[in-house]
Amino acid sequence: MQTVLITGGTGFIGKALSQSLLQKGYAVIILSREAGKKAGPDGISYAVWNIAGQTIDRDAIAKADYIIHLAGAGVADQRWTKKRKQEIVDSRVNSGKLIVDSLRSIPNKVKAVISASGIGWYGEDELAALNTSQTDPRKFVEQDPPAADFLGETCKKWEASIAPLKESGKRVVTLRTGIVLGKEGGALKEFLRPLKFGVAAILGSGKQVISWIQMDDLVKMYIAAIENDTMEGVYNAVSPHPVTNKELTIQLAKSRKRFYIPIHVPAFMLKMILGEMSIEILKSATVSAEKISSTGFQFDFPAINSAFR
Repeated sequence: MQTVLITGGTGFIGKALSQSLLQKGYAVIILSREAGKKAGPDGISYAVWNIAGQTIDRDAIAKADYIIHLAGAGVADQRWTKKRKQEIVDSRVNSGKLIVDSLRSIPNKVKAVISASGIGWYGEDELAALNTSQTDPRKFVEQDPPAADFLGETCKKWEASIAPLKESGKRVVTLRTGIVLGKEGGALKEFLRPLKFGVAAILGSGKQVISWIQMDDLVKMYIAAIENDTMEGVYNAVSPHPVTNKELTIQLAKSRKRFYIPIHVPAFMLKMILGEMSIEILKSATVSAEKISSTGFQFDFPAINSAFR
C-alpha cells in the first residue's frame, strides 16, 4: 500500500481528495497543527507540522510515497488588508520551504510532489483589458508569465517555493486551479446563497469569463498526477469550456428548478464591499485545458450544465 502525505488535507479540496485516495487503496496521512489528532474511523492518520517553527513529523516524511501540497490561507476568506495579504503569501511560501527542507534533510522514498497553485497566476484577458467588443479571447497557457498584481506575484512565489525539489530529483507537478465547483463549499456555496431567496446574482456586467473545474474532476486530476509518472511541470486545472459569470449563474439557477430573478450586482458595490479582492471577481480570465487533456486526462464534467447535475 502506497502512502500519500497531504498538507491542507482538512480543507475543502483536501477532504474530497482524501476520501477518493482511501477508496483507491492508498494510505493517507494529513499534516496538522494539532498534536492531539489520532487516526480516525475513516482510516486517515494525522501527523504534526508547524510552519512558523519549520518543524515536521519525520516519520510522516519517511513513510510517504507521494506528497500533495494544498496548504495555504484562503484567498477569498477575508478582506485583503495588508496583514491578510502577507498571511496569504507566507502560508504558501513558508509551507513550501518546510517541505523542500524536509525532503532534503530526512531520508525518504517520495517519488513525486503535487502542489496546488492558482490561475491567479494569469492576468486579465487581453480583450477584456482593452475593453473591446470582440468575444474570442486568446486562452492563457502554462508558458505565459505571471501577472504583475497581487495574485500573480503570490502564485509566482508559491510555485518557486516548491521548485527546488526538481534539483533533488523529485518529480514535481503543479496544478494551477480555477474556480472549484463542489457541493461541500467553495465558490458554489457563495453562488447558491442568493438563489435561496430567488435571486440569480450576476456580478458586474456578467461578461467576465470564469475558468472553472468541477470538484470530482479536480480530485481525479490530483490522482492522475500521482499515477501518471509522465506528468511533470505545470498544468492548468480548469474545464475545457470556460463560461461567463452570467452563464454560470443562470445555468446554476436553472439546475435548481426554482423561480429566480436575474439581478446584476453593480461593480462599484462589489468594490465597496470587497475592496481590492473585487478585482479578481470582476476579472475575465480564459484559461486553456489543452495541456492536461494532452496527457490523456478525460473530464467527467467538461461543460457547466453537467457540473450542476
